[in-house]
Amino acid sequence: MPQSTTVQNEKRNKSKLITTIIMIIAGLIMIIPFFWMISTSFKSQSEVFGSGFSLLPSTFNWSPHERVWFGDTSFLLYYFNSLKVAVIGTSSAIIIGALAAYGFAKVEFKGRNLLFMLYLAMMMVPPQVLFVPKFIMFDFAGIYNTHWALILPTAFTIIGVFYMRQFFLTLPKELSEAAFIDGAGHFKIFFRICLPLAKPTIATFAILDFTWNWNNYEDALVFLVSEHLYTVPLGLNNFVLEFSIDYPGMMAAATASVVPIIIIFLIGQRFIIEGLVSTSVKG
Repeated sequence: MPQSTTVQNEKRNKSKLITTIIMIIAGLIMIIPFFWMISTSFKSQSEVFGSGFSLLPSTFNWSPHERVWFGDTSFLLYYFNSLKVAVIGTSSAIIIGALAAYGFAKVEFKGRNLLFMLYLAMMMVPPQVLFVPKFIMFDFAGIYNTHWALILPTAFTIIGVFYMRQFFLTLPKELSEAAFIDGAGHFKIFFRICLPLAKPTIATFAILDFTWNWNNYEDALVFLVSEHLYTVPLGLNNFVLEFSIDYPGMMAAATASVVPIIIIFLIGQRFIIEGLVSTSVKG
């Protein structure tokens, strides 16, 4: 092996080693706040405000977690409400968004591109501007102070349509043309051909949309009044007492609220990896 090649390999290995070390350090820095949240959930109130800083609690205190799940805060009900809103909202967004994306990508009709550009232009409207119109509309429709006020707006997502449309555009026209020759219609092509191929794209969008719906605080604050309808972000306010804040209880609730997001990420990650592997093999 020539000496120049050996020197290049050594430089490349050193560069990879340095990059790996930097990424490990950056990853540890990003994990510290999450670890501190879990650690605080096992501390007592006095230890949280005690002198000095410690990542690990001196003694593990389970009472914050007991207050969250079995106390008077009804956090278990808030948990169920958030799951209901996030699951129904995300499922609806995937179905409606995928159908709309297929229409914009594969169905030829007059004014398609103009309509899509107008659809994308709605992304420039700040969500806060729509609070008053949505309040009036929901009150007129009789869904104000119900979970439908949170679910229905999230069922129509501009980002999801744009994201999945870009994927459908990458599918070769020969697939659709061959299916048309065999007598298949648009719905059959969508459900039998395009949708199975879009699993990685749908999984990625599902993770993002579920996270948004789960953490949606502003809409829940504006459109929900009854406490039994509260979601997890609103339920965290129960740990803010009149003259103090129950930090261990809040951190225990926050730790519990992260679990569904981690689960949906682990489930969706499998489809994303399968899509990347299949794409690399085809390439």
